[in-house]
Amino acid sequence: MSRIGKKPVAIPQGVDVKLAGSEIKVKGPKGELQWVCPENTAVSIKEKEIIVERADDQKKNRALHGLTRSLIANMVQGVTEGYQRVLDITGVGYRAQVQGRKIMLTLGYSHAVEFLLPEGINAAVDQKQTQITLTGVDKQKIGQVAANLRALRSPDAYKGKGLRYSGERLKLKVGKTGKK
Repeated sequence: MSRIGKKPVAIPQGVDVKLAGSEIKVKGPKGELQWVCPENTAVSIKEKEIIVERADDQKKNRALHGLTRSLIANMVQGVTEGYQRVLDITGVGYRAQVQGRKIMLTLGYSHAVEFLLPEGINAAVDQKQTQITLTGVDKQKIGQVAANLRALRSPDAYKGKGLRYSGERLKLKVGKTGKK
């Protein structure tokens, strides 16, 4: 049995969970999420807890058991607390501005880069314009948007200039002068 899959997911106060066949809908104070469960996994609600069970012990079903439980737990946490991802901008003249649903980035290119935010994701920039905070209810969507932003100018291997996740440690390469 999957250790993660066996754990029930507690339903906090103010969260409404509905099951319709293999589709699960979670609604809370921050928003609403829905997801279709894979075949051979049964989801049930008992006494303010969501329980995930699998049909048999095939390798595929064992792998999906824990994944299904984790995704449902992420949905519950997303609609109650939400998720946030912070990106740091490093480099002289590199900065960001939020204009409605767009982030305008100056990243050392000959032009400003315009990044359109998807629905359900909000962005805020700090006072120095060197830190972007992404917030939303969907953990996967937040991570994907953060990865897309980072890909616009990933950190340089020699100076470390570019967009990076907050707390990300980079091992910088030694330049030509360090070779002697």
